[in-house]
Amino acid sequence: MGFFEKIKAGLTKTRDALSGTLGGVFSGFSQIDDDFYDELEENLILADLGVETSVKATEKLRAVIKEQRLKTPEEAKAALKEILVEMLSVGSPALDLSTKPAVVLVIGVNGVGKTTTIGKIATRLVKEGKRVMLIAGDTFRAAAADQLEIWAGRAGADIVRQHEGADPASVVFDGIQAAKARNVDVILIDTAGRLHNKTNLMNELNKISRITERELPGSAREVLLVLDGTTGQNGLIQAKQFKEVAGVTAVALTKLDGTAKGGIVIAVSDSLQIPVKFVDVGEQADDLMPFDAKDFVDALL
Repeated sequence: MGFFEKIKAGLTKTRDALSGTLGGVFSGFSQIDDDFYDELEENLILADLGVETSVKATEKLRAVIKEQRLKTPEEAKAALKEILVEMLSVGSPALDLSTKPAVVLVIGVNGVGKTTTIGKIATRLVKEGKRVMLIAGDTFRAAAADQLEIWAGRAGADIVRQHEGADPASVVFDGIQAAKARNVDVILIDTAGRLHNKTNLMNELNKISRITERELPGSAREVLLVLDGTTGQNGLIQAKQFKEVAGVTAVALTKLDGTAKGGIVIAVSDSLQIPVKFVDVGEQADDLMPFDAKDFVDALL
């Protein structure tokens, strides 16, 4: 099953919820008037695009309709698709793995599926023939390293971990040394999912970043934020905070197979100008998929 089919299946609940709303806008109007725009904007907000992005998308659509002299809601729908794809087309869609080793620092609050996402990325990279090292930098949650070790075994990746409560920066240091010795292609670093104390989190991530820069100067580095798609606008707030604290370079969106309203993807990309690089639409290892903006919008609308 390709990306479009999986996204379409994953977004079934979302689409069912929106078919009476977003779909209704295009089928319920015979002409494009102020009522049409008001209804569209309201339903984009309900689809989790957020107020700012929904207003922006609607205004862009108004301009395109006027400029191209579009007459029917069906033509407007095609134009809206193009606008949403453009909003999603931020930065490179792929992780930067241009050096050996490349480093991906994975961050996000507890419960978003961070460890699972790391495991699924590792599985994908190993299948591509890369040698992968997982570093269990979340030493605060008892089960985190155990869970990561299970994923490492499934994926065929190496792992470096220490005891619970160990200093995350020292685990990362040991992991980098092991990665150098084993000629690893990609290092995936798990981190503790805490946002309640920004200062501690910032200090910890800064320390990890400094060690990475010192031990692997010039290496390709990504800071991948994992967001739970079901949290809606709360996810956008998290993304803003993590961008401030950690300089996020990419987003992975999880749990799009449930009640998530996929519009949050568009809100994050457009508001923060951060590319979405992965979406997760199920439990299986291959359900985490590289993001495709056009297929995503087609599946959503």
